[in-house]
Amino acid sequence: MHIEIWTIGKANEPHIEAGMALYFQKIKPYNTISLEIIPPLKKTPASVDVIKKEEEALLLKKLKPHHHLILLDETGKLLTSPQWAEQFQQQMNHSVKTLVLLIGGAYGVTDAIKMQAKQTWSLSKLVFPHQLVRLIVAEQVYRAFSILNNTPYHHS
Repeated sequence: MHIEIWTIGKANEPHIEAGMALYFQKIKPYNTISLEIIPPLKKTPASVDVIKKEEEALLLKKLKPHHHLILLDETGKLLTSPQWAEQFQQQMNHSVKTLVLLIGGAYGVTDAIKMQAKQTWSLSKLVFPHQLVRLIVAEQVYRAFSILNNTPYHHS
């Protein structure tokens, strides 16, 4: 199963890029993973609804039948790290080809995107900057695979 982290936003700051590279390297022995940064739309005086609708079009164009979409949203289900690992194992058991972890735009996603998601997860009740979320997601993917492979990284 390939994991793709999709995010709408700007390129990573150097310190985030370094952290992402570290976790992607640690994940490499267990699984393939990639980051897809979808550039934000041009800043125009568009309404929030217009921006979300335009982002929806970009996301729906990228979404393919073999993608298993999981939306990361503050209104989603809070999972523990072992539950992330369990979810990944279930997806692998069901022969999911590509698991997409979507970090929506600054204003969230439309209902159409929410309906495409197989699940919606929350990282926290706190709100984080999008670039930090990318790093947290990369770390949690690594942690999940360390749990699945019984390595000493995660302490329960």
